[in-house]
Amino acid sequence: MDKIAIKKRIDKLRREIDRHRYFYYVKDDPKIEDSIYDSLFAELDELEKENPEFLSVTSPTQRVGDKPLTKFEKVIHKVKQWSFDDIFDFDQLKNWQEKIWRMVEKSSLAESEKKIEYCCEVKIDGLKIILEYEKGALVCGATRGDGSVGENVTSNIKTINSIPLELETKIDLIAVGECWLSKNELIRINKERSKQEQMEFANSRNAAAGTLRQLDPKVVAGRKLDSFIYDIDLLGGLENENLTPQTQIDELKFLESLKFKVNENYKLCRTIEEIEDFYNQWIGKKDQQSYEIDGIVIKINSKKIQQALGYTGKAPRWAVAYKFPAQKVTTVVEDIFIQVGRTGALTPVAKLRPVRVAGSVVSRATLHNEDEIRKLDIRIGDTVIIQKAGDIIPEVVESIKKLRTGKEKVFQMPKICPICQGPVKRILQKSKAGKAEMSAAHYCQNPKCFAVEKEKLVHFVSKKGFDIDGLGEKIIEQFLTSGVISNATQIFELTVGDLQPLERFAQKSAENLVESIEKSKKITLEKFLYALGIRYVGEETAILIGQNLEFLSGFVLPKTVGELVESFSRLSLDDWLSIKGIGEKSAQSLKMWFADRENVDLLKKMQDLGIEIIWPKEKREANQEILHKTFVLTGELSDFTRDQAKDIIREKGGRVSGSVSSKTDYVIAGKNSGSKEKKAHELGVKILDEDGFKKLLEME
Repeated sequence: MDKIAIKKRIDKLRREIDRHRYFYYVKDDPKIEDSIYDSLFAELDELEKENPEFLSVTSPTQRVGDKPLTKFEKVIHKVKQWSFDDIFDFDQLKNWQEKIWRMVEKSSLAESEKKIEYCCEVKIDGLKIILEYEKGALVCGATRGDGSVGENVTSNIKTINSIPLELETKIDLIAVGECWLSKNELIRINKERSKQEQMEFANSRNAAAGTLRQLDPKVVAGRKLDSFIYDIDLLGGLENENLTPQTQIDELKFLESLKFKVNENYKLCRTIEEIEDFYNQWIGKKDQQSYEIDGIVIKINSKKIQQALGYTGKAPRWAVAYKFPAQKVTTVVEDIFIQVGRTGALTPVAKLRPVRVAGSVVSRATLHNEDEIRKLDIRIGDTVIIQKAGDIIPEVVESIKKLRTGKEKVFQMPKICPICQGPVKRILQKSKAGKAEMSAAHYCQNPKCFAVEKEKLVHFVSKKGFDIDGLGEKIIEQFLTSGVISNATQIFELTVGDLQPLERFAQKSAENLVESIEKSKKITLEKFLYALGIRYVGEETAILIGQNLEFLSGFVLPKTVGELVESFSRLSLDDWLSIKGIGEKSAQSLKMWFADRENVDLLKKMQDLGIEIIWPKEKREANQEILHKTFVLTGELSDFTRDQAKDIIREKGGRVSGSVSSKTDYVIAGKNSGSKEKKAHELGVKILDEDGFKKLLEME
């Protein structure tokens, strides 16, 4: 080939490689196999090495430089980089809106230009980056710094495959976005750092920041940073000025047209009620994403209104960050007390100075066990960091030792149970590796400990068990204290006359509770097994047993408690282990529980009191579309709660899973469904909306 032909070939290869980079890294929709991409890349690399006069800094081969930098140069931003003011609740959102309205009304904008709409975007918890292009070529990538001066990290920015090195149009542009690291990549990096005895990154934001400031681009390239671009600070060189975006949403679409990676989760909202709805949806969906999200960003959609409102000394007036409730905060451990559970385990709990975390005020947090307290070196009086994820009880994760005064007290685990004064000790148990070891928890050795009995009964009557309406923890405690009951079976013997003399019980409330107890006597096998409180047998294990017992060779399905005693007492350890999903600990616990004479007597007493096991076998045989099929639920259903839908599926012989895989048969997608529906599309799993689900239920 002559030089002209070589130059043409190089240009075509660059365009083709960049086109496939866009599909792979930006659209997550590869059009060719990796081996083909690698082959094109290798040809381009070879041609450029043989013809260095045609080498360009924007070539795909130049994403990773050969030499590490000695330091980062400072760069003065051509456009000052602002940060957003934060708000944390709906009242603050209303205040912000009212302030915006007043300023817009006073502005010189024409009445037709004063209509306020909002662009809401998810707020990526990453590192802000500023990208400068001249005539379509990337000339500088910088960090925010103090807003006026940042660091030139162009060599590292070029390693991020979702960022184009050259635009298809020869425009001048300053684009702003977020550099981030995926959750899976953080796990991989931390595993490597752990092997090398290096300190692990605390979160993906720290990892992204640490990576972007690496002096060696090869290290950066190995960590697979990603990006989302969301703003334009400067735009020039357009052939048609009418193409200049007039709204925030137009700007996002314009950035997409330039082949930047733009987060698709943005929405036009016309009222703050719509904003609040978008915000609440993302509180529920944020943990399903591959990247960290710490809130939403609300921007006035109109660019003219944005320009009219301008900036304060530190932030734009036309935008605000609506932060999600904090998951980690600091507070003080005022005391440590002991809680006794239904297994007799003693759990130390920190009494905290009340603090708001994850949207609610908390005043206690679990400390798990004595070993955990020693490991974290938690003392009474310490300032600590607590965290809360979802609905779980908050936990203490770290003590801030530099804030100690010397008056803090070391906690000592009690030698006797604080409830019954019985002996306390650790017990011998099997580890996951099958070796005998002492338990981390201390256990009360008194089998009749009041606290243990109370927790067993609370578990027995809970929603996932017998679901006895009106029989909560305080009533259970009252019954035990007054001697009305001493075990679970006596609940079913209660009469209105037994209850009326007690505080809180008038004629009507006593009648209601007795009626609720009577209704609870008909119970599914799964709920019955859960209610018994067998160690290592929670809700999902109970469901697995209920769904798979009929497939055990020679097993007769129990319809009464008496049949259950007879059938279960004959099951061997191997029988239990043959049920898919049942582990060794659960199997051993089940075998031992049904071999215990006291437990068998308890079950026989329930039989005498009229407890009846519901086994919906007829429904299973009637609906072959659901029988043995695996379902995943996502989003919000209007005519069912999530638990109701699960129960219906299970009653008809189906299985419910929490995650989508190639073995999933149906995904039921309600409103605001998230990544599970997307994964179902990718795997070709059948997706039903709520109406489709109802039709499936009706099929015979």
